[in-house]
Amino acid sequence: MWTEARARGANAVTTLRACICLLALFPFAANGYDYSLSGFVGAESRVFAEDGQFAHQFDTFQESLLVQPEFTWLTDSGDDQYSFIPFVQVDSQDSRRTHADIREAYWRHVSGPWEVLAGLNRVFWGVTESRHLVDIINQTDLVEAPDGEDKLGQPMLKVSSQRDWGTLDLYLMPWFRKRTFPGKHGRLRFPLVTDGNADYQSSAGQHHLDAAVRYSHYLDDWDFGVYYFKGTGRAPRLVPNANASRLVPQYDLINQVGTDVQLTRGAWLWKFEGLWRAQHGEHYAAAVGGFEYTLYQLMASDADLGLLLEYSWDGRSSDPAQQPPVLFDDDFFLGARLALNDVQSSELLVGFVIDRDNHSSQLSLEAARRLDNHWRVEAESRWFLSSGTNDVLTAFKDDSYLTLRLSRYF
Repeated sequence: MWTEARARGANAVTTLRACICLLALFPFAANGYDYSLSGFVGAESRVFAEDGQFAHQFDTFQESLLVQPEFTWLTDSGDDQYSFIPFVQVDSQDSRRTHADIREAYWRHVSGPWEVLAGLNRVFWGVTESRHLVDIINQTDLVEAPDGEDKLGQPMLKVSSQRDWGTLDLYLMPWFRKRTFPGKHGRLRFPLVTDGNADYQSSAGQHHLDAAVRYSHYLDDWDFGVYYFKGTGRAPRLVPNANASRLVPQYDLINQVGTDVQLTRGAWLWKFEGLWRAQHGEHYAAAVGGFEYTLYQLMASDADLGLLLEYSWDGRSSDPAQQPPVLFDDDFFLGARLALNDVQSSELLVGFVIDRDNHSSQLSLEAARRLDNHWRVEAESRWFLSSGTNDVLTAFKDDSYLTLRLSRYF
């Protein structure tokens, strides 16, 4: 099994070598630069509770190896920074999960209130726990995990200005990154395999110039941001090909306005994200909001317990040929976050989602603990308890899983 995985990983290793060649673009050998190396290597094992329901899917176990070094160069003045973070994963079952990426490779310059960044970078927007609704800059690396938190590096030019009246960010993105999808042997996929090729509404294809502008600020206990994005949407529609043997990703041009707001009041965190989008001839709104209440020093210990409640609503069409598929269209999320605040940084997050309309439900669990200064163990589990009438969850109904990862940080 691993012999085949090594063969499938040859292209990923070749890509990594090409990524490392980009280091030649960075003047790290020059005097006056402070150099640091960090990152991790890890081994991951994922076990599925049931056999795959579709043809060619593997049944139970899935192992993988990961490496993500992080190189940083910083001038003595602190005005210039160079960052390079490649990522490689070799998977034992799904050839598409064996892949390489450049998570970050950028130059950043700061001069007074101005900041310029050029290269590949990762940008996160949003405040809610259950759904990252307003996050739009980076493409999702979906083969990593179905929660959408793993992102591909996005080529960009970013110009920022930080003033007393707030922070203004301008993004120009000259190259589009396609979303990764599981292959025919992979799990957490639809009955039809998603094609590796894609169609674009823009005649420029992946070369369409995307742009975004964002304003963010804080007032007393309020933190907020508002943005406008114009370009190729990161989430594709999935349309069957001519003979209905595969799903072809269709990437539309979109206009999107979004906002995220957080109010901190004592032990309460009130959170909201909302957007309005025009895509594929349709205009719709979506929102997610709720709160997190923290019980500090639980039962006279050092532990803190956060209680979360959020509601998510989405007004888009439920037809995946008309709009990108969505899980959270009328859902409640209930969660608990436990932080032991010990020297091992032990933490646990449990979440339960139920759809108010079709009664589909999911249970998720994330846990992590440091073993010492270099080793860390993590667990992630997702259980699709009931699919109801949700076509997306019906495809995943046999894909409940548990993932264990052991990582060595350096």
